[in-house]
Amino acid sequence: MTNEPKTVLIIGLGLMGGSYAMALKRKGHTVNCITLSKSSIDYALSRGIIDRGTTDIDEELIRSCDIAVFALYPHVFIEWIERYGNLFKKGAIITDVTGVKSAVIDKIQSLLPDGAEFIAAHPMAGRESSGVENADDSVFKNANYIVVPTEKNTEKAIYVCEWLGRELGFERITRLSVDEHDRMIAFLSQLTHCIAVSLMCANDDEDIYKYTGDSFRDLTRIAKINETMWCELFSLNKENLLAEIDSFMKQMTKLRNAIEYDDESTVKSMMRRSTERRCNFDKNPGV
Repeated sequence: MTNEPKTVLIIGLGLMGGSYAMALKRKGHTVNCITLSKSSIDYALSRGIIDRGTTDIDEELIRSCDIAVFALYPHVFIEWIERYGNLFKKGAIITDVTGVKSAVIDKIQSLLPDGAEFIAAHPMAGRESSGVENADDSVFKNANYIVVPTEKNTEKAIYVCEWLGRELGFERITRLSVDEHDRMIAFLSQLTHCIAVSLMCANDDEDIYKYTGDSFRDLTRIAKINETMWCELFSLNKENLLAEIDSFMKQMTKLRNAIEYDDESTVKSMMRRSTERRCNFDKNPGV
């Protein structure tokens, strides 16, 4: 399946859907889309990001695609497949960019017709800005791409999903189980957004931007957040996220108490460990 150009259908042409479309068009694939916004389609067409686009449910576009990529909120993804998933042809590979997997994979796999297969994936890349006008496939360079197979997936579908990650330009492609993915994402992504939001809410000085340096800006880059999407993701992965918040608060309390009681040994030990672990990121670049 991967030796010739494919017909790819993007459902949801926002930042991530648009970035996927941009990368795949550069590789010579036919890229069509279904999305809610006519202005997004017009923008993408005018810049050659897609070949065709519609705000309607175009059965021809659905039936003709080799690969479908869903860039929708989790509940919208499930509702879409409930209504239109039967239109996918035999042999079609369906994948996604959804940030939580346990809440969607079983439902999606159970709804698809025989011969169409859903293989979950998570591109660990993006920007705090939204919309196709901010799409940029360079965000995939040096970034990580996680494939999340289940026992229901064929090796062919897993291979196609990994191939897709390489076509998009990801540096590192790995496999995680559903549970492993959701636990890891709770720490690496959801907790970091919680920290950024909390930090921005911790000081009410309206003039703080006048004094801010790079460290604060770097730490809070992701605090400009899509509250609808992230609230849903937090809720769907609540058990894992709460465990990571508790673990973080334990370490923060340890550091706080060490500072209060002039325990320099503990403070320095935590800083050394932090430095060592962060240096490992520099040796293994990724988003």
